[in-house]
Amino acid sequence: MNVNLETTTLGFLVFPGFPMSCVTSAIEPIRAANEISGSKAFAWKLISEHGGKVCSSAGVNFEADAALDQIVGLEYLFLLSGPLGVFSKPDIGNGHLRRLARHGLKIGGVSGGVFPLARSGILDIGQACSVHWCYEAAFKAEFPDHNITNKVIEIDRNIYTVSGATAVFDLMLSLIAEKLGPDVATEVACWFQHPLVRGQGDRQVLPTASNHGTSDRLPNVVSRAVELFENHVSDPISICNTAKRIGVSPRQLERVFKAETGQNPSQYYRGMRLKAARQLVIYTSDTMMQIANAVGYTTTAPMIQHYRQAFGLSPKEDRRKINRFRVQNNREIPPG
Repeated sequence: MNVNLETTTLGFLVFPGFPMSCVTSAIEPIRAANEISGSKAFAWKLISEHGGKVCSSAGVNFEADAALDQIVGLEYLFLLSGPLGVFSKPDIGNGHLRRLARHGLKIGGVSGGVFPLARSGILDIGQACSVHWCYEAAFKAEFPDHNITNKVIEIDRNIYTVSGATAVFDLMLSLIAEKLGPDVATEVACWFQHPLVRGQGDRQVLPTASNHGTSDRLPNVVSRAVELFENHVSDPISICNTAKRIGVSPRQLERVFKAETGQNPSQYYRGMRLKAARQLVIYTSDTMMQIANAVGYTTTAPMIQHYRQAFGLSPKEDRRKINRFRVQNNREIPPG
């Protein structure tokens, strides 16, 4: 098939420590679509703040095609970053992004790239914004008024937010289907053994300690309990109240939850809150009291005790260790 159509050019603005998997998951499907269709339907450019090399979270250097102030001819620009991604000169870098947005460029954030996207000021508080579940607590701490969702992809006006590497592959498949038709998109998915194409309405899945592997495959009783837990991280809900709202007895909830996740509801819930606490330890400068309150503890002592049990060191020790690694290796932990 030889298709003669205008080329759609996508830009990927990478920050130091960006998730390498997100770049490859975005570029590979559109490259394959060109090959399958026999066309130059898509082109792509790697952008950095000043041009030159940028080191990914995997320690692999990527050479940028252009600096941010040099880009022309793009239809889309996606920011790829860890949660700590910032411009070396924020006023200038954010100003460039705002000007591009005013001129109608479609701009998005992938994985941790949603953080510099929000910091730029072009993401309105009312706009729906997809945030990866492992960054949710940190994002809420920095942007408490933003409208975040647990969808894999959110498209609100000219702003695209994508939760991670697999989700950006899904977004590229939707762009391929729009431009080259669903048959080409399906063939691209098959090339990469991508079994399920997700869109804006699909929720993120969370890993579980179970035979099912992810939260989207859990029985209804357990998945509803998990959803209640997610919505009550800072204001814990009791297991009895959880069972009552679901319409089962506490004993039944305990039995089904243990069978499906390998943990009782209280253990699972505490683990969820402690993972949120670790996000705040890693990605914010909040005090221990602020972190404790954010994840449902009224005092720091029990939070620190449970944190040490879960992660093998105290929150302050964890923060020192992570900051030392960042200084020595110029990377973010965990990688985006």
